[in-house]
Amino acid sequence: MVLDETWISLLLMAAAMMLAGGCRKLTRRLMHTRRPRPRTFLLEMFATFQICACTNELRLLANVQPKPHVALTLTYVFTVLHGLTLTGSTCNPCGTLQQILDSGVSVKQGGLKIGAQFTGAVLARIYVHRIWSMGIIQVHSEALAEGCSNPIQTTETQAFCIELLFSTAFQLTILQIESVKPRLRVHLIALLITMLVYGGGNLTGAIFNPALAFSLHASCFRNKFWDYSLVYWMAPSLGTVLVAIVRGEILPLIL
Repeated sequence: MVLDETWISLLLMAAAMMLAGGCRKLTRRLMHTRRPRPRTFLLEMFATFQICACTNELRLLANVQPKPHVALTLTYVFTVLHGLTLTGSTCNPCGTLQQILDSGVSVKQGGLKIGAQFTGAVLARIYVHRIWSMGIIQVHSEALAEGCSNPIQTTETQAFCIELLFSTAFQLTILQIESVKPRLRVHLIALLITMLVYGGGNLTGAIFNPALAFSLHASCFRNKFWDYSLVYWMAPSLGTVLVAIVRGEILPLIL
């Protein structure tokens, strides 16, 4: 990808953030707290849309030179931007599952958020593919023609273990830094995600977010649903359950 195309991709990601931010602001203005469920659904949906739309475009910058420094830097920068602009939203079904297991939200409320997250993921994929179909830059046309990008570059067992391990590490870290100042916490989370992407991005994509995985690789889910569901849905969810068990049952005995 040439430099001009890289700047176009960055502008498209900025546009997606502005679109999602505008929709969230409008939702807060028009939807009163007396109708909390529709308000919660829309805010979570638009937040997940932003992350999924930006990550779909960011994935195309993986081969920009110098590799992988540019991609990792952009991963860190955009993760920080998401953290600063999407306060109050989870954008990850595993994060919502963690809240349910910790009794932070009810099952009904959690189910509403997870539904919103997958809705946002699907809308982001539709939005991105509409943009790509315009053929603004060559890599967009190539991505559309590619279909399933085969993100699993190892055995399914190893891919399952990687997503399980990364989800466990991510969710456990999130819980451990809850008391850290928000602006510092955003950078710590971004650093962790960047490190995980560096460690396992070439093997599974290091996604550990079921909604994001579906948005990025819907074609792969359609072709090999059970394989991809096991790696990108079941493994992260199991990691979240393990975190709840460790935090709720094992750590109190040790400490």
